Amino acid sequence: MEKQCFVSKVHRKKPHLKAMPRYVQKSNAGKSVIRSRVEHVFADQKSQIELANIVYNMRRFLFLERISASA
Repeated sequence: MEKQCFVSKVHRKKPHLKAMPRYVQKSNAGKSVIRSRVEHVFADQKSQIELANIVYNMRRFLFLERISASA
């Protein structure tokens, strides 16, 4: 990854039975900030899609109700 100028965005784990070094904590915290910002964008998009799905389902229900009432 370093050859292609990419930096890992994966969190580092705490060493077993040892305290996590301060630089690893700071690195993980910075990665968490970026990840949370990206996840919020996708969560907002998902809520918009879900809202559109609810509107579609309500329109479909009303359409089917009108058809069954006239039949």
